Amino acid sequence: MQVQLGFELKLLYFLVMSAVLFGIGVYGVLTRRHLVHVLLSIELILNAALINLVAFSAFTTPEKMTGQMFAVFIIVVAACEVGVGLAIILSVYRKKKTVDISFFLLRPQKGQKCG
Repeated sequence: MQVQLGFELKLLYFLVMSAVLFGIGVYGVLTRRHLVHVLLSIELILNAALINLVAFSAFTTPEKMTGQMFAVFIIVVAACEVGVGLAIILSVYRKKKTVDISFFLLRPQKGQKCG
């Protein structure tokens, strides 16, 4: 792949950018306590996978559009995931009046009431 200015785009550039996005997304999922932030971090992880698919498709078989077709599929799945995720977050907020993950433990801590 070449741009008009003579700068050659290498697969490594896309892979590094994708790895950085994936790392930020995983860090966000593991450290954030707000459900909306976790949802946005999951979106970063999906976008990192999307960049990998398109980059590998463009560099290995540019005449076939398989990576781009998978990319469109991932975009559709991500849009559905955001819609369902936000609906769940809204229903949890209406019931619990908070979206902090620490309030949604599977087992109650010592001295806490369940629910």
